[in-house]
Amino acid sequence: METLTTKQKIFNFPITKIILGLIVCLLLINVGQAIAGKALLQTSLDKDYRNLIKGIIVCALALTSYIFFFKYYEKRTITEFSLNGIAKNLITGILIGAVLQSLTILIIYLNGGYEILSVNPFSFIIIPLTIAFTAAIIEEILVRGILFRIMEEKLGSYFALLISALIFGALHLANEHSTLLSALCIAIEAGLLLGAAFIYTRNLWFPIAIHFAWNFMQSGIFGAITSGNAKTNSLLVSKIQGSELITGGNFGPEGSIQAVIFCSAASIILLALSRKENKIIKPYWKK
Repeated sequence: METLTTKQKIFNFPITKIILGLIVCLLLINVGQAIAGKALLQTSLDKDYRNLIKGIIVCALALTSYIFFFKYYEKRTITEFSLNGIAKNLITGILIGAVLQSLTILIIYLNGGYEILSVNPFSFIIIPLTIAFTAAIIEEILVRGILFRIMEEKLGSYFALLISALIFGALHLANEHSTLLSALCIAIEAGLLLGAAFIYTRNLWFPIAIHFAWNFMQSGIFGAITSGNAKTNSLLVSKIQGSELITGGNFGPEGSIQAVIFCSAASIILLALSRKENKIIKPYWKK
């Protein structure tokens, strides 16, 4: 049996892989964003279209850096970005994200807290569309692709899911109007759901699609605040008011009780299906 050297043990250690993966991906993303931004300023394109192109470039860099780095580092085929079944994963994910967000807004409407004031031109969705797909791709690569996936190898699915969800929620504490409660809501409704989505498909396109649709419907269609951030342009100009328990207050619908309930239900279903299909990974001490 071949014995690993100290150097090999260090490089194979999960924390080492996570740190190096995050550094490489974030470095290329930030450098690429800065270069693309400066280059696009030299064009005569409208600001919205410049941001759209920059978003596409940044996402391409995120995907490329992840795929090439881990293909070399882990000496394997990057199956989590396989194109096999990509249409099914994207369509199903978008439908799930859109339905969950629509149900969340529906509860606000039924409680008399959601009112449509006007409808904007279709071009108003460009900015929220760009923000939604950029955030979905980058955050899923960093949190589910790197953090969760590597932790899962040692800690198993459930422990890795819990830890990555709490970290994901904590990362949103930096957002405006964020509180410990709103961060916990994000951890439960998004951290658990998106991690469960990855466990079930073992493919990052699925959680990316759910993440994108949730954010885009929320900010780009319904005109609500996303994760406490300032409102962007949206197709519908809306007025949201009422109990913070139902509306999420200044943090937006993601801080609402119904968002937690609906997304938790979806997470439980995905985890139950994963367990039934033997997709749950056991921690190393139980193998």
